[in-house]
Amino acid sequence: MPNTVELAQMPPLVAEFARYKSVIQGCSPKTVNEYVLDLRTFFRYMRAKEQGIDPASDAFVELDISDIDIDDIAAITTEQVYEFLMYTSDVRANLWAAKARKLSALKAFFKFLTTKRGLLEKNPVIDIESPRPKKTLPKVLSLDESLTLLQTIAADTESKTRERDYAIVTLFLNCGMRLSELVGINVNDVDRELRSLRVLGKGNKERIVYLNDACRAALNDYLPHRLPPDCTAKPTPALFLSSRHQRISVKTVQWVVYKYLDLAGLESRHYSVHKLRHTAATLMYQSGQVDVRVLKDILGHAQLNTTQIYTHISDAQMEHAMDQNPLSAVKPKKAPRLKPLDDENTE
Repeated sequence: MPNTVELAQMPPLVAEFARYKSVIQGCSPKTVNEYVLDLRTFFRYMRAKEQGIDPASDAFVELDISDIDIDDIAAITTEQVYEFLMYTSDVRANLWAAKARKLSALKAFFKFLTTKRGLLEKNPVIDIESPRPKKTLPKVLSLDESLTLLQTIAADTESKTRERDYAIVTLFLNCGMRLSELVGINVNDVDRELRSLRVLGKGNKERIVYLNDACRAALNDYLPHRLPPDCTAKPTPALFLSSRHQRISVKTVQWVVYKYLDLAGLESRHYSVHKLRHTAATLMYQSGQVDVRVLKDILGHAQLNTTQIYTHISDAQMEHAMDQNPLSAVKPKKAPRLKPLDDENTE
């Protein structure tokens, strides 16, 4: 949740909305912060239009919006919201996901004012459809590339954190957990027999992630190296630790993944930590042994349609399907070559 100073700079109703999302609905601090930032951009845009200030100018970020009240908000029209969405696209170069998130923040805010607080009778965003995403397949590592990545980490004998880094990437590639979930794992979240672990997913929802042989082996190798015998640092419950023996940060994990993608020669494919989650899901589904509904629970998705992006068919599967066509071996017979006519038979 944004700190007190940040909320003091927001319209009072936005601060109240943020507290509602955090305390009553139990949204994560990251989610609440994103809502507040998107609403700040919106109200700065409205204030800029009101004062004749170019929303693309440097003065935009200095606009004071703390005095915006319910009367100002009640005057907002659907057309102004459409104009704002056009501004985010044309000036801020927001793609569909960023625009959809901003509209989601506005919808949640106006719903709060109309149905929860009863301060507004009309909701100007209720009939606005969210921007539709461009349908693209998730970028994933192939099985061979995944093996290359793991082998690259295992071969890095000069690294003091090799066992930790190998365990981190193994969990990503086998369990498909989110980056925030992995960073948040504590030692006591892991079953003593290393059969499962507990993660805290989106919306503060806990779920159990079951560990396969690869994960158990990687954790068994890492745990003896988690803390050196002579460590005097204050004990921390975190499973994965930094070189300072504190909970590893999101940025450190990202750096580790990028480092080994680079060493494995995969950096040009523009992979990321989240692509390892995509990879795990795709490999599990394409093995033919994991039902999409089971995959939904493994990944911690709230909706099945989110999981269905992993049900795309690989190029290899399509090529194999084409080869199974009973007509695939039928080839045209070569026609007999015609003999050239003699000159004496031509006119």
